[in-house]
Amino acid sequence: MKKLLISFLSVLIVTSLHGQNVRDELVFGSTKSESRHDFVGVRTESYIGGMQSTARRMLPPVEDHWEGGTMSFRMKVDPIHQNYFTVRCFGSESDKNLTMLFIEGMQVGYRHLGDIDYVTLGNGNAPLLGRFYYVTLPLPLKYTKGKSVVQLELRSYGPMWGYGSTFERYQQPMTKPTIGFYKAYTHIESYLAPGRKEVQGKTPVYKVRAATTEDSFVALKSRVNRDMSVLLNKDVLSQLEMWTLAEASTVSWTNAFENDQVVPLIAASIDAYYERFVDNPTFIYQDNTVYNTDWLQVGPIARAIRLLWDKWGDQLTEERINKWTDLLQAGLDYSIHHRRQYTNQSMIIDLFMYDVNKAVMLLEPTKAYPEYTMLRYLHESVGLAPWSGILDAFPLGTDYWQLTAKGLTKELGYVGYYGEVLDWVNDIYRSTCVTGIPNSGDLQIREQLLKMMEARSYFRHPGVDHEGNAVMRIEAVVGWRDGGHYPGDVAYCDRGTAWDATPLMTAANTLDPRAVGMVQQMIREEQFFPMIREKLTVGGMRGTRSLIHIPDEYDRIMKQPVRTFRMPMTLDGPDVVFSDEENGVVAIKNGDEILYASLYWRARNAVNNLAKVHFITPQTEHVSNVCIRTIIDDSGMRYTRPNWVNLGFNGSREWYKGIQSAHAGEVLPIARIPDGVRYKQGDENIFAGKALFYEMRYGRYLIGMNHSSDQTYTLTVPTKEYTILNGNPSETEVSSKEVQVLPMSTIVIVLETD
Repeated sequence: MKKLLISFLSVLIVTSLHGQNVRDELVFGSTKSESRHDFVGVRTESYIGGMQSTARRMLPPVEDHWEGGTMSFRMKVDPIHQNYFTVRCFGSESDKNLTMLFIEGMQVGYRHLGDIDYVTLGNGNAPLLGRFYYVTLPLPLKYTKGKSVVQLELRSYGPMWGYGSTFERYQQPMTKPTIGFYKAYTHIESYLAPGRKEVQGKTPVYKVRAATTEDSFVALKSRVNRDMSVLLNKDVLSQLEMWTLAEASTVSWTNAFENDQVVPLIAASIDAYYERFVDNPTFIYQDNTVYNTDWLQVGPIARAIRLLWDKWGDQLTEERINKWTDLLQAGLDYSIHHRRQYTNQSMIIDLFMYDVNKAVMLLEPTKAYPEYTMLRYLHESVGLAPWSGILDAFPLGTDYWQLTAKGLTKELGYVGYYGEVLDWVNDIYRSTCVTGIPNSGDLQIREQLLKMMEARSYFRHPGVDHEGNAVMRIEAVVGWRDGGHYPGDVAYCDRGTAWDATPLMTAANTLDPRAVGMVQQMIREEQFFPMIREKLTVGGMRGTRSLIHIPDEYDRIMKQPVRTFRMPMTLDGPDVVFSDEENGVVAIKNGDEILYASLYWRARNAVNNLAKVHFITPQTEHVSNVCIRTIIDDSGMRYTRPNWVNLGFNGSREWYKGIQSAHAGEVLPIARIPDGVRYKQGDENIFAGKALFYEMRYGRYLIGMNHSSDQTYTLTVPTKEYTILNGNPSETEVSSKEVQVLPMSTIVIVLETD
């Protein structure tokens, strides 16, 4: 990558040295420091933690309850500028609790998927073995303006399950202590540079795990065959069981292969399902044996019909054909009228809709939609055509695409786990293949799959597993729909431990050299078989079905020549800048530093001037909510933040009575909504919160991102010397102090500061 060192005479020195930007520092567990800050703890304890440093943690309640201990203290702030609050935590500690920040008795941020986050939400994993990390939140200006000291508080709560439909399912009791909090800081720059005397821990060695063996395949095959034996002994199967058994019957090492029981059992099961449908037509989207039944409807049955098509023989009587066709047509009609906007949901619905129509085409061709109609829906869901919504209504306009031009999903901005849709796109591609003939599917979908794979590869960063071995992890910190996923799952090419995924599927289905190179890196780093062992812990038919093809995929990969391609963020590789202006996200590798930033950050209802940053260095990591500068096409409409404290995007689960939001009443501008897009002021909309230009300063990094299609914006550089990590000076028309950012482009600058 070309780097440019540029100097100019006029200079504004901006430093990030610890102590010059810090307004106050509290050492938890230090009697002297806590006393100086009027510390009051309720159900807390101090202890000596990581690197022999003092810390304090909050304890669970005595009785069965969801509220735990609290820590209250006073800290100095700047009366004029934007202030930030940062806590220092030790990465070898873990919990499953939630910790929220309060200012003057008001809750800062939201508990679930808000644009201003919680302090910590544990998932039981230690995020950074042997090292410290920092979490930063902005303090609302209205509580610091004109003040030199504010009252702050940390409150602890039990684990949360974001899908819980009742308070009891959503909010779990707190039964164990929180992780320890070592220090708290208030500061006025978005990046808190650790003090030079702060010991951060040991830089990881990134050692390769000791060699593993193929013994995991013994357990895998045993699990699959055991489950198939159970299914073969049943009288009637559920939809997922039919699909799984049909899938297993195509694989030679399973006990379902060429088994005479398979076809009559699945035929009888479809008949039984049809009878339930006749008694209750809503059963096709209310079948509680199927996950997200209103998305899949009768898709698993259609998949079983397709997989066994050359084996049905005399089972396909005219009566059966008529009944099954009626059933499938009902499912098809439902799904056509219930398409969804979010990319992963659109893909799943359209995939099974396509499968159902293909099954109808086999059973009774005159009653099926033309192939091109259903293929168009698949193309829409994978970003090859504008998304038309339900019955070509185009609710987001005629130019809304489910993927960005660079291959990331839009939900509404960058998403981590929910953006890991390579498994579904692999399934979509396979569904367009001729049964039994690999690589015979739609070529456009195949190419889009590979583009998506490449885009996701930038969002894998180096780390270590729980034993200190080298891994690549998914970047989920800066994801819109990701909560409590720090650190991210181990993943290379595919998110192989997900329900419906395998670690090898993209490489095995395409044999693309880049995909093969990624999984070869995974195998060299001895992370493949640990993933298989983890997948074996996933129960149910989804877990079993995802295991069926792994041994054959592995054999296919092991026969490939060695590829030189490695994951882009591999530490000893070249520097990298990947930006996606449509999603407002950037991934940067600069030497041994990695920075991810979502500049269009959870701005669902209006422009919020907020970004989320994950900054990774050999010594430490930072997880930060920061304030940024934007330029917008102002609609003139405004959005006032409601007094919500739970969900950051709607008020449907405001169960935490008596808690008030520190952000209630804040007025935000709404960007112009394109003509032809249905919109009601205040509603969630992908356009309402999107800016034309984003500017973020974080430590020595300065980023300018231009999302406009026809405007050039100026990025003013505040230091005498700086390095442009990407771009060409002739293209950006660099002058001494100003850098031009062209339409739909991003400039990343590293400031040279002392």
